[in-house]
Amino acid sequence: MSHFALKEPPRREDRLNACIAHGATLGEVAGGRQRCCLPASERSFTQNSICLLLPALGTMNSIPNSVVLMHGGLGCGSSCHGGNAAVRGGNMQRWGVVKDGTWLSTGLSEADVISGGEPKLAEAIVEADRRYRPAVIFVVSSCVPGIIGDDVDGVVEQTQPEVKAKLLPVHCEGFKTKIWATAYDAVYHAIGRTLLPETKAEIAPSKPGKTVNLMNMSSMGRVDELELERLLKALGLAVNIFPVFADPAGMQRMAEADLSISTCPTHDDYMLNHLKEKYQVPFILKHMPIGIDNTGKWLQDVAGFFGLGPEAKELIAQEEAELAAALKPLKSMFAGKKAFSSAGEFRALSTALLLAELGFEVVGIRAFHHDEFAEVEYEKLVRLTGQEYPLNIANCQPFEEANLLRKIQPDVFLGHMNGNSTAAKLGIPTHVIYNTGLHYVGYRGAYELARRLYRQLKNPRFNANLSRYTSLPYQESWYWQNPFKYIVTAGGDSE
Repeated sequence: MSHFALKEPPRREDRLNACIAHGATLGEVAGGRQRCCLPASERSFTQNSICLLLPALGTMNSIPNSVVLMHGGLGCGSSCHGGNAAVRGGNMQRWGVVKDGTWLSTGLSEADVISGGEPKLAEAIVEADRRYRPAVIFVVSSCVPGIIGDDVDGVVEQTQPEVKAKLLPVHCEGFKTKIWATAYDAVYHAIGRTLLPETKAEIAPSKPGKTVNLMNMSSMGRVDELELERLLKALGLAVNIFPVFADPAGMQRMAEADLSISTCPTHDDYMLNHLKEKYQVPFILKHMPIGIDNTGKWLQDVAGFFGLGPEAKELIAQEEAELAAALKPLKSMFAGKKAFSSAGEFRALSTALLLAELGFEVVGIRAFHHDEFAEVEYEKLVRLTGQEYPLNIANCQPFEEANLLRKIQPDVFLGHMNGNSTAAKLGIPTHVIYNTGLHYVGYRGAYELARRLYRQLKNPRFNANLSRYTSLPYQESWYWQNPFKYIVTAGGDSE
């Protein structure tokens, strides 16, 4: 039975045997010798984590003509205030209009927890439809309704005839999983069940030649979309981008494409499998187009599907020659410099590959979780960089990061948005590994990242000064211990 027949998607721990706890060397994962990166592995001490509601909101708020209605406590979704900058910027880049996301809350009270929040949710859905007249309303279930047993899907089903907007129930109860990548499955699940046609025959053909779905589940900003569109159009392909900033009325076009292409397998596998099973749309789920070799492989796979191998070979040769000339004056700065990469699994690994291509020595990697899709990336890294440096699978856990960084002392640290403070307070030059306004993807992304790193390393004084006046909240004795001390394997052993 398809996962889309269920009301909510399964946890990634169950669907992919994903894990969040590992600490050893890169080679142990690449060689299949990992002991602790198993679904049952955990930490005997955990410092923090991220609720899966946060990454889900980033995608939902980007959908034009939509309302995100959070069913939960008033504080749920407060991250939207910060994330709204990306929504405003994304709308401006695509449509030339600065537009905010629209998010609401049922604001469940203590009385609602006791008596149930379903009546308040039904009332809120009707009011959101009356006030905003959106095309879709994402009805998001957070922790509280999950705990008290509110039937969110039942309320949606009963209320749908009363409103014009299509109602999409999205299950983001944060207590259900510690692998927040499940959030991407939750959003795709809602889109697939509600906005896609029942059968492919229901779609009026509109394809202008060979068409591809370019999947972007908040994997990149508009500047990176343009880079991939440029490369795909050079091969004669028409490109549709889903789901961020995609018109809900046009979502059904996902089912009529000739091919779906992932830009991040961590984000996209759930929907791409559904599109193939239900609508016979084949897909490519390999390589993230970050890095020189990865971008070439990504293009070759797409071209191979359409029988455009010679055209792709010529395009790649031309792009790589131009890039090599542009990188030449920058690479002398990177020789012998040690780099540490920290992000979602595919982005951390792909960026590490790019850093090695630029001439850095990769000395450490942290990934937010681990699953089967990244195994090929580990093999690439072993071949390119060796295998005896630390790999940490951690859903945050800055205490492990601080310990590793003190031991390794990299020359530069690349971490996610709001994830560079630990390294910065240690005086390590830092650069953001993901920002929707910056280039990272394709050949343009490789050059732009190199250019920014060149500038960062040329003048690293800010973080050096910062470390003089700030400190981290860890005792000196912690830095002498094994950074993976609190990781407990499935057999009950600590590292």
